Amino acid sequence: MIANVIVDVPSQAVDRIFDYSVPDEFAETITRGCRVHVPFANRPVQGFVIGLTDQSDIPVSKLKPIQEQIDLIPPLTEELLQLAEKIKTETLSLHVAVLKAMLPQAMRAKYQKNLHLQTAPETLEAVLQPFFKESSVMANWDEWRKEADEEEKKAAARAIRKGQLSVEPVVSTKDAAKKRLVFGLAVKNEKAREEAETLKIKAPKQAAVLFYLADQDKDSLYTVQELETYGSKAALETLVKKDLLHKQQAVVKRDPYEGREFTATGNLDLLPEQDVVLKEIIDCMESEQQRTFLLRGVTGSGKTEIYLQAIERTLEEKKEAIVLVPEISLTPQMVNRFKARFGSRVAVMHSALSKGEKYDEWKKIRDGEVDVVVGARSAIFAPFNNLGIIIIDEEHEASYKQEEAPRYHARSVAIMRAESYACPVILGSATPSLESYARASKGVYRLLTMENRVNDAAMPAVTLVDMRDELRQGNRSMFSDDLLERIEARRLKGEQTVLLLNRRGYSTFIMCRDCGYVPQCPHCDISLTYHRTSQALQCHYCGYSETLPVRCPECDSDQIRFFGTGTQKVEEELRKQLQDIRIIRMDVDTTRKKGSHEKLLTEFGNGGADILLGTQMIAKGLDFPNITLVGVLAADSMLHLPDFRASERTFQLLTQVAGRAGRHKKTGEVLVQTYSPNHYSITEVKQHDYLSFYEKEMQIRKMGGYPPFYYIAMIQISHPELQKVVEVTEKMSSFLRSSLSETTKIFGPVASPIPRIKDRYRYQCMIKYKVEPKLTEVLHDLMSSFQSDIARNDVQIIIDTNPYMMM
Repeated sequence: MIANVIVDVPSQAVDRIFDYSVPDEFAETITRGCRVHVPFANRPVQGFVIGLTDQSDIPVSKLKPIQEQIDLIPPLTEELLQLAEKIKTETLSLHVAVLKAMLPQAMRAKYQKNLHLQTAPETLEAVLQPFFKESSVMANWDEWRKEADEEEKKAAARAIRKGQLSVEPVVSTKDAAKKRLVFGLAVKNEKAREEAETLKIKAPKQAAVLFYLADQDKDSLYTVQELETYGSKAALETLVKKDLLHKQQAVVKRDPYEGREFTATGNLDLLPEQDVVLKEIIDCMESEQQRTFLLRGVTGSGKTEIYLQAIERTLEEKKEAIVLVPEISLTPQMVNRFKARFGSRVAVMHSALSKGEKYDEWKKIRDGEVDVVVGARSAIFAPFNNLGIIIIDEEHEASYKQEEAPRYHARSVAIMRAESYACPVILGSATPSLESYARASKGVYRLLTMENRVNDAAMPAVTLVDMRDELRQGNRSMFSDDLLERIEARRLKGEQTVLLLNRRGYSTFIMCRDCGYVPQCPHCDISLTYHRTSQALQCHYCGYSETLPVRCPECDSDQIRFFGTGTQKVEEELRKQLQDIRIIRMDVDTTRKKGSHEKLLTEFGNGGADILLGTQMIAKGLDFPNITLVGVLAADSMLHLPDFRASERTFQLLTQVAGRAGRHKKTGEVLVQTYSPNHYSITEVKQHDYLSFYEKEMQIRKMGGYPPFYYIAMIQISHPELQKVVEVTEKMSSFLRSSLSETTKIFGPVASPIPRIKDRYRYQCMIKYKVEPKLTEVLHDLMSSFQSDIARNDVQIIIDTNPYMMM
């Protein structure tokens, strides 16, 4: 038997199938989708079995055998293996990168090198001898080298050259399951009672344990914590030595929602609009056809209830459901709604869980213990075997696009999976992406619309405040007088306000007013952001930070001033303007700790603050009855970025945050502060008019030749030397011009909008096309042709066939 294996070596040169012989001990158990350890280039690596055969182009006698089979139950299903092939081709990714993206992080292999002593320890140089006193193996040599001094490192290198030490690579795949030590009776209950009687006086703790266990079921197992009221760990270990107890490691399931009470809820009555939408989705399920629906429903129109009832129908058919929500709207509120409706049948996957918790949620899915998964982007790879529906909420969100390899979009992966199971995909949003709405207009997707809010709640009134007028009237603060008055009025009524500013930190940059000096990151071409809490300047791209200068490093002036505004500064200013105001701030800095996101929102929901101030993480998924005012500071902060989607993102964010106001009985209003009050992406928010925005934006996209009228692919090249990066990008551009058809346009090479990150210069070129049948083939050829540059010259090439980040 021969196994076709994809090895875990992230290199274009080895991105293909390798054949290995299957030893007899694994012949019965090995299947497609299993992980194995195999020898590769004189070191062991992890691999994925993607085929089993009895033929190979290489003589069987020359094939190396598989060293170890890691999984008995394959973590990757047959359908996921086929899906990996499609994603690999579509995104030009390495096959192994796609396979690894489908597994929880806890299951990815760790590689380390061990040093083995080949001679007597005395023959080593004196500095090395202490390290081999206890054992002839030094584990994890790479870690040792980080701690070792220069003399120790040189001595180790000399010993390796002389053959006194050998380097052995080791691959370890950690058992991701959580285990706990448990104890149980090793004798019959009567015997345990007899022994307890004899120990009663001499060893009362041991006796107490035996008496307790003798009254329980013979096969019951208990942790140390559960038995500590009867006896100490030492007492338990003594009973094990006497063969009265046995101990073992038992797998414990981690439940991130353990101890949480979810009040069960039933279906709500649907409005006529909701009824029509649900009926159409159910008809599609019954006909077992793959269809993609675009559900455009205004904020508060009851899209979640439709998802819940469609899932319920799926479960009745004994099928499974995947629900994707953007990471930032995976709020406790969202989780509660699904857990309350479907209880323990729901697995939740998002970034706030530990690696172990994610693994346990994934394992529940694979073992068939749950049939609904609610999660962020990577939950699209949930290992279900009988999918009945896939739902993507807030489908316009950029976070559904993965920005590292493999650069897949969850929407296209969902459609591929739905085709395998002939089931519907539902894309829901109040502000669909232009590409999706254009597809729905052409009939590629089926368009469903809901224009009314539940309970006939009115859409909030939106007022635009022209901050240029405020400046003319002498108001230099970041708050208009109107906004401050309305916040105060809300507070007096006991109502709450949400304030959005899409920038964290205290101020965006600092500048010397005498000479114009702005501190820049030494490793990236971007100014440093000032953070008040740490009194430091920080780069948000590479993490570099330095202390805040008191005097200008260029001209020694003390005229250093702060420019721009971040959430920290807004909070400080608000406290100055409004006495005793209670504020909860939510941004990356305040939600770093596990559970802090949930804690802050619960506190706000319970009336613990008058204002919720935050970045875009507060714009979605919040549903609090007491929010009646939404304020947007600097609405145009995203509008003037060098990105063709800037207007669309501004409109979507403003519409989403406006939708947080007046969702229940109290009417809501929205105040948008802007320096561009006449820009259509801001005026159309005032009218809540998606269609008008769509038409205006489509005209601009058509004139500029951008999606959805053209497809684009972006190639980004980086290198520590500017000369090299320009040279390689120019070669690539001319290769593309000569290989692709006349109608395809190649733009560049040009420097990226941020020309240097982490000491690497960045250049890019863009391909725009309507139809280009040779694109995938040409891009593969491009990677192959420049393979030597990538391997030898430290050139990094990133190809994104559907870019969302233009920076």
